[in-house]
Amino acid sequence: VTYEPGTGKLTPELIQTAHSSQINDLCFPADYSEVFATCGVGYIRVWHLASCRELLRISVPNLEAHCVAFTTDGKAIVSGWSDGKIRAFGPQSGKLLYTINDAHLKAVTAIACTSDSTKLISGGEEGQVRVWRIGPQSQSLEASMKDHRGMVNCIRIKSNDEEFVSASSDGCCIIWDLRTNKRRINLFANTFFKSVVYHPDESQLVTTGTDRKITYWDAYDGQAIRIIDGAESAPGSDDINTLAVDPEGEAIVSGGGDKLVRLWGYDEGHCYFVGVGHSGAVKRVAVTPDKTKIVSVGAEGGIFIWDFAQPRTLADL
Repeated sequence: VTYEPGTGKLTPELIQTAHSSQINDLCFPADYSEVFATCGVGYIRVWHLASCRELLRISVPNLEAHCVAFTTDGKAIVSGWSDGKIRAFGPQSGKLLYTINDAHLKAVTAIACTSDSTKLISGGEEGQVRVWRIGPQSQSLEASMKDHRGMVNCIRIKSNDEEFVSASSDGCCIIWDLRTNKRRINLFANTFFKSVVYHPDESQLVTTGTDRKITYWDAYDGQAIRIIDGAESAPGSDDINTLAVDPEGEAIVSGGGDKLVRLWGYDEGHCYFVGVGHSGAVKRVAVTPDKTKIVSVGAEGGIFIWDFAQPRTLADL
């Protein structure tokens, strides 16, 4: 607000706006911590981490973006929308690069890109998982898997592009072989799986969901290794929505309906730090690739940036 002494008037000036409603997803480019993208109803926004300034706003009116990801080569921002379409935009210009029409029968709820940026994997509200080949001029469907019976909430791809995992609300996570597009292993639990992450060495998977448990699985044979309580089991406390693992595999960050961001030691399974600040459910968390900050987004439209704190065990003290 600017005050003019001559006239005695106050003139407001808009400096910055953020999301006015729920933020659905959050992502960083591969190995680059300076910027990140968020998406919600009608918009994808790209932010500068250090200055907390909006660098780019991509508007698609009357639609909701459920998921967003940077391609590994950094040449596109791919996103899944409530009208069943996948849209790709230029990360600097915000220009629409291509649209995959009717990518899913209902909303596109999860998306991931292979490390060579030639394939996209998308998950839909109706439970289908689809693999798309992305060429310079064309986008073609390579495979469509119908094994899930509920909404696909999260997709992660191994770094060698030979395998990926999908987490669904039907109570199972499926590990797929990306070379044959066939199911390799099923992980079952009495929960709606909300999120799944690979440990950086890719020997283990970590999942979470509506049962408020964080479960470690062997990525080779699909056996549950360890289960820890990820939230207070008080009546009315909600599910855990999101997980992130730091690039060195030393910590897990979780967030959920209790509006708290928790940092856990990966090996001990002990909660070392709790971040209090959100006024709505935490929808996504991410650790910056340089492991200095944690970013969380919530159902109230807030974006919170936290300092990453190293878990310190009793042996370290």
